[in-house]
Order: sequence, then structure tokens, then C-alpha cells
Amino acid sequence: MGKFSSRVVLGCVVALSVSVVGCGQINNLRAKMAFREGNSAYQAGEWVAAAEAYEQVLSYNPTDPQILTSYFFLGNSLDNQYRPGRVGDSANDAVLARAIENYQTAIDVLEGINPQFRTLSMQYLIAAYGSDKLNDPSLAEPLLRQMLQEDPNNPPTYFILSRLYEDAGDYEQAEAALVAARDAVPGDASIYTTMAAYYDRQGEFDKLVEALEARTAQEPNNPEAYYTIATYYFNKASRDFTLSDTDKATYAESGVDAVDRALALNENYIEAIVFKGLLLRLQANVEPSVARQRVLLAEADALGERAEELRLAAAAGVAAS
Repeated sequence: MGKFSSRVVLGCVVALSVSVVGCGQINNLRAKMAFREGNSAYQAGEWVAAAEAYEQVLSYNPTDPQILTSYFFLGNSLDNQYRPGRVGDSANDAVLARAIENYQTAIDVLEGINPQFRTLSMQYLIAAYGSDKLNDPSLAEPLLRQMLQEDPNNPPTYFILSRLYEDAGDYEQAEAALVAARDAVPGDASIYTTMAAYYDRQGEFDKLVEALEARTAQEPNNPEAYYTIATYYFNKASRDFTLSDTDKATYAESGVDAVDRALALNENYIEAIVFKGLLLRLQANVEPSVARQRVLLAEADALGERAEELRLAAAAGVAAS
């Protein structure tokens, strides 16, 4: 067997390298072209065409971080083809299985490359495990725990975990997830409103108010925070038919106190003005004194006129601009 000179060997290596690089560049170019086609179909809601295009993208083994998001888009295009009403249909179930597979691949390949789409992949994978799809919360919980470990200051993840437990009937863990969110990010107003909505569903009105009052401690100069408390007092007084007239009057009065705190910060807060009028009318409905009823209704009428004046002035200002 003859011997190859070092020059010949080097020449072969260089030629092979050029060939590999050239193929890699061509494949990346083809992947980008298919990626654009997939994006166009995706934006148009053409899920079958989008999925086919993204599969074509991935067949070229792209390395570009942006192109690698095709795993997410492929998963989501397949996910959008799934029909919850056809559970048990083998083709339909297979579409969801493929969507889940691609979401998981996206989570793996996008780690350290594209955190935004990696998080989206996690969120959609969790949704795929939800009650209207695969209906297996045991698969969603560890994924949520992983997300919280990676980003403990992201309230929406706690919210999803809480709802997962709530839907499963584990109310202790559902509440604990919301408390953990509050402890992690105490300045986020959405945490307190989410806690209030949870306590409202559970019929725990005192805890609801406690959560919203905690929000006002974080946002003492936000009139909307106090207005929100007033709306819950109104709902309690007007919708809880187990309450006595005395209790209804007490809740309505507490609502007025809350809305007054909002108006102290913004006297032209139209929604608060309107709501105070509603609360006063509610008080009048359960007020035994006719004279006091007239005072309450007169004040409510005046507030209604004030709100209308502000609306007209605001409309005139918009028209003038």
C-alpha cells in the first residue's frame, strides 16, 4: 500500500472541511426559508401547513437559536389541530402526543439558548396535561416545580400550580402556592387579586378582604386597589341571600368606606363614584328609617349626576383632541 504525503492528507482534510461547512451553510439556508414559510402559515392559523413546514425546517438539522424554536412552533401547530371533543380517536390522540413530544424537545434544546420560548414550551406542555386534554396533573406538577426552581419570582407559574391543585381538590396546597407567590414577590398586585379570586371561589370572604387589604399596604396610593375592595363588599351584600338586612348594611357600609378611600386619592374616579352610588342604594334598601333612606338615595342621585358630568367632559375632551 502506498503512503500518502502529509500534503495530500492535509489537502483531503481541508477539502472535507469545506464540503461539510458548505453543506451546513446550505442546510441552514434551506431551514431559514422553510422557517419563513412555517411562520407565514402559523400566523394565518393554517396549522397543518405550518406543521409540515416546521418539520421540513427540522429535517435540515438547523443550529441557529432562532430556527430551533421550530420545535415549539411545531408542537403548537400540532396542539392546535387537537380536538378535545374527539378523545379516543387514535389520529387525534396521536396529534396531541406529537405536540407534547415537541414541546419537551423544545424545553431540552432551548435551555440556555432561548429562555423565552423555553418557558412558553413549558407553559403549553403544562396546558397539554390539563383537564381538557391529557388530563394528567401528576405530569404537570413536576414541570411547574422545575419552572419555579429556575425562576422563583414568576407569579403566573405559582398561579398555574395553585389552579392545578384547586382543580384536583387539594385546597391546602392551592392556597400554599399563592402564599408562596406572595412571599416571593410581595410587591406584585396580581398576586393579591388572584388570592382574592381564589378565596371568593372558596367562600372565604374574610381572607379575601385580608388579601386585598394587604395589596393596599403595597400600593397605598393606588385608588383602584381600594375600589376593588368596594366591589367585593357590594357583591357580598347584594348576592349573599343568607345575610340579614343588618349584615347587608354592614357590608355595604364597609364598601362605602373602601370606595371613599379610593375617591380621596382621585375625586374624579368615575367608576368609584358610580359604585358608591350603588352601595348607597343598597344601604337604602335595607334601611328601616324612611328619612335615612331619602338621604342615602339623594346622595346616590347626586353621585350619578356627578359621574355623568365627568363622562361628558371626558367625551368632549376626546372630541376636541
